[in-house]
Amino acid sequence: MKVKIYSTPACPHCVTAKEYLKQHNIVFEEVNVAADQKAAEEMIQKTGQMGVPVIIVEKDGKEEIISEFDKEKIDRIIINSKIKDQNVK
Repeated sequence: MKVKIYSTPACPHCVTAKEYLKQHNIVFEEVNVAADQKAAEEMIQKTGQMGVPVIIVEKDGKEEIISEFDKEKIDRIIINSKIKDQNVK
């Protein structure tokens, strides 16, 4: 599972989302769309979203998109998936 979070330094919801992922030991790639215009365009093209945070989870060749800090969706897609993966090993 790969997790990428599009964010900006001034976004409080971005900080909350990143802290939440860190608390659950989720490794993620952070993309600062304020500093990287190409990444911002990529985010908009993939998601249709202009606001951050946007979290993209890639697993088994499929992408799931989480907009804003949606804790329930993060838990369902990332946290619970990580727990299942750990139990399989």
